[in-house]
Amino acid sequence: MSEMITNEKNSMEDFMDEIDASLRLPRTGEIVDGKVHQVTDREVIVNMGCKKDGILPVEEITLEEGQKLTDLFKEGDEIQAKVIKTDDGDGGILLSKKKLEINEHWNEINEALENKTIITVKVVKQVNGGVIAAYKEVTGFIPLSQLSDKFVENADEFMGQTLDVKVTRVDQKRGRAVFSHKIVLNEEKQKKIAAIWEGLHVDDIVEGTVMRFTDYGAFVDLGGIDGLLHISEISWGKLKHPQEVLQIGDTVKVKILSMNEEKGKISLGLKQTIPEPWSVIDEKYEVGQVVSGKVVQIKEYGAFVELEPGLDGLVHISEVAHKRVTNIADELSIGQEAQAKILEIDRERKRISLSIKETLDAADETVFEEPAEDAE
Repeated sequence: MSEMITNEKNSMEDFMDEIDASLRLPRTGEIVDGKVHQVTDREVIVNMGCKKDGILPVEEITLEEGQKLTDLFKEGDEIQAKVIKTDDGDGGILLSKKKLEINEHWNEINEALENKTIITVKVVKQVNGGVIAAYKEVTGFIPLSQLSDKFVENADEFMGQTLDVKVTRVDQKRGRAVFSHKIVLNEEKQKKIAAIWEGLHVDDIVEGTVMRFTDYGAFVDLGGIDGLLHISEISWGKLKHPQEVLQIGDTVKVKILSMNEEKGKISLGLKQTIPEPWSVIDEKYEVGQVVSGKVVQIKEYGAFVELEPGLDGLVHISEVAHKRVTNIADELSIGQEAQAKILEIDRERKRISLSIKETLDAADETVFEEPAEDAE
């Protein structure tokens, strides 16, 4: 008997709780659950188990382009929303899905800050010092200095753009968040650079673009990182400036001589991509051969003629002309093109002896003579 009385008492208490629940109205800001009672083009009527229905207007629901309320909701659907007004003026309780979503979006932003993950935002407005960008239903600020990894004078070009950003600061109480696109760009660049370093090895022959000159060499872009092509590594011959051989924008194949990833330095060689002249001397030159070259140096004892970069031959003063020559500068000048015959190739000492007079007839000696003075 006592058990029956207890059960009746519990049932009565449950019944009274249900009545209390039906009479109690949810407060503003409260998150409520309910069932869809009716759906129109303008609103969703929600039964929340209390004496007033919830009204969820279309303005408080996030719809994709072309989407209707009837596409999202149907009668009997379970729904959750946030109370934004306990009386909408018509006796209903005004609800919002957007306000509920905003809480979720702030949570996502806070998680992105904590985990340093990337979120995608859309630039919606230009303000003093930067832009306002929207992450779903939450907006944040991107300073001009954080819009790009390059200098940005104004944000016109970014309006309407979708950007990947990192969250750098959050103040949810004041509804503020700060984003950075620059951090994402720099991280992508670092990943790209790391991948380039990983793909390069000493002794590799790689292609690059000549970007700029210094007095001591040229910098070559290898696809995201620069390497130094020292002037001594450009040609087997002697250069005063890299521009004697290279131009800005030239595509060149270079050899990697050394790498230091920690310091970010790569040394390159251009001359190493072609044989050193003395290593193939027998393939191109022989004693008795008449060759052409440019006079590059004049000494008291003779003149040096460059046959190709890194390969000079000496024309001894006695081999300049059939006549006696006391001053070579009277016969030859720097930069002058000359023909000469190879007299000797000394491979051990890396010396080539040349003769200009061997290519001349005695009658041609007037080429080296000074103009005759007028007879008195």
